[in-house]
Order: sequence, then structure tokens, then C-alpha cells
Amino acid sequence: MASRYKYHIFCCQNRREPGNPKGCCQERGSQSILDFFKKTVYEAGLKDTVRVNECGCLAACRLGPSVVVYPEGIWYTVSSVEDAREIFNGHILGGKPVEKFFMKW
Repeated sequence: MASRYKYHIFCCQNRREPGNPKGCCQERGSQSILDFFKKTVYEAGLKDTVRVNECGCLAACRLGPSVVVYPEGIWYTVSSVEDAREIFNGHILGGKPVEKFFMKW
């Protein structure tokens, strides 16, 4: 199946009540990570080949903030904008998934 985009980045924006034992990506800074990816893709002139979307719960909030990059289906724990920058440079620009941020199930 052909894809419209080379990469599709999904950033969890799930919200739960404070203190929920399942955790909450939004509470851990996922909005700034989403904003970074959107801004960086646009500034790099990649908006026609890389799509960034917010999404609801990916059922991994306790390990989040959660980001999934397709077509590979790589799940990342992205704790900061600096982590997101490393993933963008390595995976999106360089074509090599960044193992140190792989979600540890």
C-alpha cells in the first residue's frame, strides 16, 4: 500500500486526572513535544513528506510521553524537546531510528 507521507508522527495528548496511576502524557509535557515536531517539520520544508498529528491515548501513558513514528511503527518515550530533536535529526532526517529512546515495555 502506498503512503502519502514518508513519515507519520503521532504524539499522544491524552489527559487524565492528576495522580492517576496510569499516568498522563499531557501532564508530562507532550504538548511541547507535539509543538516542536510540527514547527520543526514546517521550518525544514518537510510538510509535504512528514505528517505530525496529535492523538488520543496510545495505552502507554505510564511510559510516556509517547510518540509513534510510521511507517516503521517505532514507539518512543520522548521526555523532552531535546529528546524530540535527537529523534527528528536521527530518524526523520537521517533515516535511522534512535534506539536509546525506544519505549521499554
